[in-house]
Amino acid sequence: MLSPKSTEIVRATLPAVGGAIGEITPLFYDKLFAERPDLLRDLFNRGNQANGSQRQALAGAIAAFATALVEHPDVRPDALLSRIAHKHAALGVTAEQYELVRRHLFAAIAEVLGEAVTPEVAAAWDEVYWLMANALIALEARLYEGAGVPAGEVFVPCRVVARHRETADVVTFEVRPLDGRELPAGKPGQYVSVRVTLPDGARQIRQYSLSGWPDDALCFSVKRIPGDPAGEVSNHLHDHVAVGAELQVSLPFGDVVLDEADGRPVVLVSAGIGCTPMTGMLAHLAATGSARRVIVVHADRSEADHAFREETRRLVAKLPDAEAHVWYERPEGEWPAERTGYADLSAIDVPADAVVYLCGPLPFMRAARARLLAAGVAPADVHYEVFGPDLWLGADA
Repeated sequence: MLSPKSTEIVRATLPAVGGAIGEITPLFYDKLFAERPDLLRDLFNRGNQANGSQRQALAGAIAAFATALVEHPDVRPDALLSRIAHKHAALGVTAEQYELVRRHLFAAIAEVLGEAVTPEVAAAWDEVYWLMANALIALEARLYEGAGVPAGEVFVPCRVVARHRETADVVTFEVRPLDGRELPAGKPGQYVSVRVTLPDGARQIRQYSLSGWPDDALCFSVKRIPGDPAGEVSNHLHDHVAVGAELQVSLPFGDVVLDEADGRPVVLVSAGIGCTPMTGMLAHLAATGSARRVIVVHADRSEADHAFREETRRLVAKLPDAEAHVWYERPEGEWPAERTGYADLSAIDVPADAVVYLCGPLPFMRAARARLLAAGVAPADVHYEVFGPDLWLGADA
């Protein structure tokens, strides 16, 4: 916890720092990349830097952590820290990088706030930073130890042994290690990082949810991302990575995983490509012959856009107490009117004691969570996975 003196200083300066965080974080990244352009080229997601989402996520994480320290001094925000630690471990982040971040972050704070950053204020916020950084370093060390690898060495050279087209814009890649080693199977709901070398020489990394576990292999599914900036890694995988190609794939990480010891009803709620981790969870439930009540809810643009549509139907049919509810915005054939448009969880009898997993666009997850809480589901039982920077810091998950 923060020292009493630092707590009072941080509480007093939090409005100023929080109000300026939108200026501080862009300046921080500019300073960081000026010294270490290799980090933008080979570690940070260039698309998220270009659209500002990574900067928003950093600002939100710092503000949320500092606020938690002063408002709840005896409770560490472990859910926030665990999510960040898993993301870092999947990228191979190491303890040494935290000092580099601290130096440029505090230079940005001092430049934006000027004389307001007295030595006492700087010392108090330095304490905040190292409380967060040291907690993350410890969590990441345990993740690396649990994976049986030295810190940061999470990437495994793999070969693409199969490629399956799920829809016009979703492809599943099946990979196996080149050296024949046995990869950790991962837990239902986890993801892997995939590192590719792009035409300009950059080695960019993206994270994809595991969608299946064939023998001695891992499957991850990738959606083509149009727009500006387009999904440069996802689109590269679609256009240039065929069966036989080599890929650098990380060990599996992720803190939003199916609780196998919990016998309560499980509800899997997704939209679009958010069905990927849900399919992995559903496949595990079917493979283990789970007797739990399972409710699958999915929303998509149309049948043709719905990845794993037939797989979901097949897996639900294998479970003794499972049901699926699907909504399409633009059905291609005859489709019930009450299942056309956006998903409506009020039309489903969700048990109040259910454990719920969400994945999809942020507005969709916000609306789904609100409906679930209104139905009596406990906030602690609603878990969510975000593709990309986590801009949702208000959830009690």
